[in-house]
Amino acid sequence: MSFSEDLTDLESAEDFLQYFELEYDQSVVHVNRLHILQRFHDYLQKAADTMPQQEDAMKAVYSKLLQRAYQDFVESDAQTEKVFKVFNSGIGEPQTAFVSLGDIKT
Repeated sequence: MSFSEDLTDLESAEDFLQYFELEYDQSVVHVNRLHILQRFHDYLQKAADTMPQQEDAMKAVYSKLLQRAYQDFVESDAQTEKVFKVFNSGIGEPQTAFVSLGDIKT
């Protein structure tokens, strides 16, 4: 099986971490699995233009980027890292809106 075929069989953060033989703390992954995978995806997108074509080299880059994505959540947390849009939208912060008296109808 090729590297790209192997990747299609991976579904969870644990699957990816095990495939790349990276050590991980299950409690970190349990709380942050979607954030880790999204961050990994973001890193892969940024590296797309410089991604090597040779499978061994590509696999090494993927492994490095997954390790980096995982480490982001070892050293920080999801709210601080703001991977998903919901964390960037200011939810929980006071919001102001203006409604003119002319817009209020009874």
